[in-house]
Amino acid sequence: MSAAQDLESLSARFGSEVVGTKEFRGESTILVKLGVLHDVLAAAKKELGYAMVIDISSLDHFGEHPRFEMVYELATLDDSKHLRVKAKVAEDEEVPTATDIWLGADWHEREVYDMMGIRFSGHPNLKRILMWEGYPFHPLRKDFPLAGRPSEMPDVAFTGVAPLEGGPFVTCAGMNDSVKREPRARVVD
Repeated sequence: MSAAQDLESLSARFGSEVVGTKEFRGESTILVKLGVLHDVLAAAKKELGYAMVIDISSLDHFGEHPRFEMVYELATLDDSKHLRVKAKVAEDEEVPTATDIWLGADWHEREVYDMMGIRFSGHPNLKRILMWEGYPFHPLRKDFPLAGRPSEMPDVAFTGVAPLEGGPFVTCAGMNDSVKREPRARVVD
């Protein structure tokens, strides 16, 4: 069975809960309602053989309702089939966790929560993974300012010369000659 046939199978099974399907340049995508997202993901794994979740990400459609969209990239173990599953999510809705289907969904969902603020119901350890606990913002939202927001965290970065700049283990980017670019070829005074 191909991914395109899997789209047909899922569409037939979930009927009106499927918002749409798309086949573009060999990529198969199914857009489902949030209420059946977990069931679609479980069926994709158990019945259609998508044993791996490659990535879980989210989109911010700022100014639209629903604002967010979840995107799940699935693949078979032999990498012969790929399937993308999408579901729209409103700001006040929670997405059912996929950690009971794929253990690898854990950190992906934590990253989506941390960066976009989308909560996952039933997640075993939903806490920030990149930003510190207590940080009140979600940096990948479109309404987050590009320059960032002031915080109470101490400034640990430095603006001086990097400790190894020009040292024996640092390559010189931009040199056309790969021999001269090699750190061991340079003479250190």
